[in-house]
Amino acid sequence: MFNKTRRRIVFTVVFSLLILMAVTLTTIYVSNRIALQNENEEMLKWYVQLFSLEEQPNGNEQRPDFKPDDKPDDRGGKPGPRDDEFGRNERRFQLSTFYAVVYSGDGEVISVNNGNNALQSEESLLKMTDSILKSGKEKGRNGNITYLVDKRDGYTLVAMIDGTINNDNQIILIKQMLIIGGAALVVLVIISIFISRLIVKPLEENDRRQKRFVSDAGHELKTPIAVISANSELLRRDAGDNEWLDNIDYENERMSDLVKQLLALSKAENGDIQKATLDFSKLVDGEVLPFESLAFEKGKRINADTEQGIAVKGNPNQLRQLVSILLDNAVSHGTGDTVELTLKRERHNAVLTVKNDAAEMSADQLSHLFDRFYRADESRNEMGSHYGLGLSIAKAVTDAHGGHISAAYKDGKAVFTVLIPIEKK
Repeated sequence: MFNKTRRRIVFTVVFSLLILMAVTLTTIYVSNRIALQNENEEMLKWYVQLFSLEEQPNGNEQRPDFKPDDKPDDRGGKPGPRDDEFGRNERRFQLSTFYAVVYSGDGEVISVNNGNNALQSEESLLKMTDSILKSGKEKGRNGNITYLVDKRDGYTLVAMIDGTINNDNQIILIKQMLIIGGAALVVLVIISIFISRLIVKPLEENDRRQKRFVSDAGHELKTPIAVISANSELLRRDAGDNEWLDNIDYENERMSDLVKQLLALSKAENGDIQKATLDFSKLVDGEVLPFESLAFEKGKRINADTEQGIAVKGNPNQLRQLVSILLDNAVSHGTGDTVELTLKRERHNAVLTVKNDAAEMSADQLSHLFDRFYRADESRNEMGSHYGLGLSIAKAVTDAHGGHISAAYKDGKAVFTVLIPIEKK
């Protein structure tokens, strides 16, 4: 139980860190990409405004005295105020690689500037600009290329800026962040394992003390119960039968049954049991037989459907007790006249299901069914050997065998399902 708790703590920490890392990296990547795209578009605007067929800019010109958002027509040939943003990006503007392809009015290529064949050949630029013009878009991205189409008197300019280096740098940055983040994640996993042990240790120690108390109390109570029984027998011989001695014997037997269940619960929870490969199908059939007569006495019947040849590794005594508890619970507390038991193989598990008609149970009641001394009907004054420990023992036995037990309420029936791992051949 506590191992599962530790694993859940570690899983929660690791999952949270992975989500945080993914969100952080995605945010950095997207914001970086948007920022670079905006900068490329701004520099393309400057490049287009500086462009002329007679003297094509290559990024080495002096900084222009106009706003990047100004159009040539708006400026009327007069310089505007200095642009501080351009001043900050002047060096990047000079180091960037620009391409330009000029088309005449009838679609013929007038000029091609491929940036001194830096990263793109003239042929690849012509293919790219041809597809850009066919798309009808005035600006956008094509792979690592950001483009801007500017239609002028007598010709059309397709200006481009190459972002390959920036994109490659961004990918390198992301890779380095992933490596560093992965290393940090490993360290944090180790720390979370250590912290989870510190968190669970007091709970584990408290649970250990409770189990030790139950075991010790059970063993200590066996002696006075035996003494009471012996003294009652001696008194009966001298005084004969009477209602007071009958009450003493009855309550003493109830106490003896309770102590036996407490010891069985303690033994199951400790998990220190001997296991062997056994035929679970035969074991279940063997437990059904004695309960058929008990069910008959109460006007009920047991419909059993067991798949044969299912083998599990476990303790036969505890597994018999598990089946017995579920059948006794169904026969004793079921409201109908039929108890259904099925055993089948599903993937790597033996699935034991016990169904019986029952009064409606809420989700809160179902969640507490396997608690010690819990009874779904709090107003019931149960006579006999039912103390609310049976299902707790069933859960402890199931856990000790690496299985899982659950309770549900469906279509007016209480359904108990037990999964036990099948022994691998």
